[in-house]
Formats: sequence, structure tokens, C-alpha cells
Amino acid sequence: MIRFFQMSDIGLQRSLNEDSLLCRPPHDFVVADGMGGHVAGEVASHIFTGMMNQLMSEHEGSLDQDGLRGMVIRGNRAILASIQRHPERRGMGTTATCLHLEGGKAVWAHVGDSRLYLVRQGSMRQITRDHTYVNDLIDSGSITPLEAESHPKRNMLMRAVGVDEYVQVDTGEFGLQHGDILLLCSDGLTNMVTEDAIRTVLEAESCANPAASLVDCAKAGGGIDNISVIVVRYYAE
Repeated sequence: MIRFFQMSDIGLQRSLNEDSLLCRPPHDFVVADGMGGHVAGEVASHIFTGMMNQLMSEHEGSLDQDGLRGMVIRGNRAILASIQRHPERRGMGTTATCLHLEGGKAVWAHVGDSRLYLVRQGSMRQITRDHTYVNDLIDSGSITPLEAESHPKRNMLMRAVGVDEYVQVDTGEFGLQHGDILLLCSDGLTNMVTEDAIRTVLEAESCANPAASLVDCAKAGGGIDNISVIVVRYYAE
């Protein structure tokens, strides 16, 4: 059994919300953060979540990592096809963080810098890896995580859906435990709120809607970007 909460907000400084969410409880959840300028980013994220909704509704049987990766690839093709029909949209794309829950297991697929987190027994772990220029620099030892926070290219994506004909998709899976909390979010949350503060909100039993509370925290921190959050609480039957 699950309970889920969702919220997407334009933030305090943007004129358009380019994020898109898809929730198909109890199994499927997607966060997409569009990019590419006015209107186009919004188009890309909505094309992607629309394609995922179609593919997930048509899918029969269990969904493994290869199956979820294939759906993201189909979403990539859908965005590229839209660009062919509308050349003025060239350069648009989107992040994609997708989660499928089934049989006590979580399967995920990911491109970009939106994130999937797991909160379990008092600890919070980032499951996905950010596909950003500064993250590559951190991994290579060229800069420290502290230096990355102020790097001028800290928001430069190295991977996105809808940009290239071939998209490299990270996937993985893990077993679920009673009481697990899963968080999917755009970087409009994680750039504004520390992981410790996020975990505190997620674990607060008195919090009626953790997704809305996290959006409020991001706006209190400046709200410089669109903010999108999906929180899923898992209870073993």
C-alpha cells in the first residue's frame, strides 16, 4: 500500500512553469523538468510525461529496468519528432526521473538533474546521479562539492531527454521496506533546501502534505526556479 503527495509550483522568479508531473498510483511516478527557453521547455516536459502516461497505460505485465529504459527512449523520440515538425523548438529538452513500484520492489530510470531519494530508518540517500558538468568535475576530483555550489556552470546538463537521437538512460532497482519514503523532485527544490531539511519534513508525522511543505520551504529559500515534488510513502501489506 502507498500514500502519495504531489505539488508543482512556478516559484517566485519564473514566468512559466516548465516542470511536469505524472502520477499513476500505485505503480508509476514521473518528474520532468523542461528546458529550452520560453514555452519550449514546458512543451518538452509535457510531451515526455504524455508519452510515459500512454506507454504505462498500454503496458501489460511486470515492468523491469529494460522496459522502463525503453519508455524513456520512446519519450526521447517523441520530443525529437516534435522538433522536426516545429523547428522553432530546437534546443528544447527535459530531465526525466521515473519510478515504478511493483511486488515490493522499486525500479527507476533517470536522465538529467532531477532526483530520486530514498528515506529509510532515519537516513536519506540520493538514488540517482546528477548528469551535470560540475558533477563530472567532482567525480574526477577537479573540484570539491563546496566549490561546485558556486561554479558558473553548475546548472549545465550533460544529458537530457529530447536533445540527441540517442539518450543514455541510467536505471536501477531496489527492494522496498515498510515505512520507506520515496522523493522525486526537480532541482528547484534541491537547489533551495538542504537534504537535512528535506528529510526533516519527510519524516515529520504531523506534516499533512509533505510535497506542499517542501515547496513552501523552497520558496522561503528564494524560489528561483520551478519546484516540483512527488512524495510516496510505502507500507508493506
